[in-house]
Amino acid sequence: MPIVTVLTDFGLTDPYVGQVKGAILGVAPGAQVVDLTHAVPPQDVTSGAFLLWSAVEVFPPGTVHLAVVDPGVGSARRAIALQARRGDRMVGPDNGLLLPAAERLGGPVRVVELSEPRYWRQAQPSGTFHGRDIFGPVAGHLAAGLALEHLGPPVVDPLRLALPAPHGLDGEVMHVDTYGNLVTNLPAEALPARYRVRLGDHVIEPRPHYAAAAPGALLALVGSAGLLELSAREASAATLTGATRGTRVQIEPA
Repeated sequence: MPIVTVLTDFGLTDPYVGQVKGAILGVAPGAQVVDLTHAVPPQDVTSGAFLLWSAVEVFPPGTVHLAVVDPGVGSARRAIALQARRGDRMVGPDNGLLLPAAERLGGPVRVVELSEPRYWRQAQPSGTFHGRDIFGPVAGHLAAGLALEHLGPPVVDPLRLALPAPHGLDGEVMHVDTYGNLVTNLPAEALPARYRVRLGDHVIEPRPHYAAAAPGALLALVGSAGLLELSAREASAATLTGATRGTRVQIEPA
């Protein structure tokens, strides 16, 4: 059964997510559609790219990943599909959203522009909803076995978006999750054997797990994405510290 993941900034108040899923299933009714998230901050391509990067590796090779964070919808920006070296396919706008995730899966080996209307929704595409009218149907066709080259001509210069990289032991908050955990861009392998974390006026000690800290206390640990996270036991680190995406984080060897 083919898997199609969906990541958007659409939220869940409106029927947009359901319509995109309907467009996928209208082409590939046997597909298993998995929601990654629909809570990407509106039009925040960098945040969407980070969340897609953090999620794709766990899925089996050959998965189709549909991502729509598209402030340029209806403009001259290209719509693309790509295949990563691992075998996964990705569909979305050519605004850098897909490339970090593709790099995590070995890098893109083929990129094409979605220029063949026969694989779009069979109605005049809306200038504001390419997720439903172009990306969703294309993802369905890929899940149903269509080869990438049928979708349009090769793209040799897809827009690349570089996620913020740490500078030595100085990093930043990349994402605040639903629990208020602060996910940084500092990978586990960059951390000294003994360290502490400075976040504004807070000095935070590492712990192996949440329960190793006192209730309400801040702690640092390596999270599920292999990145340093700053958390609070049974509380929100974001609320306790006032940190948001982009807040500076410093590692101090101890």
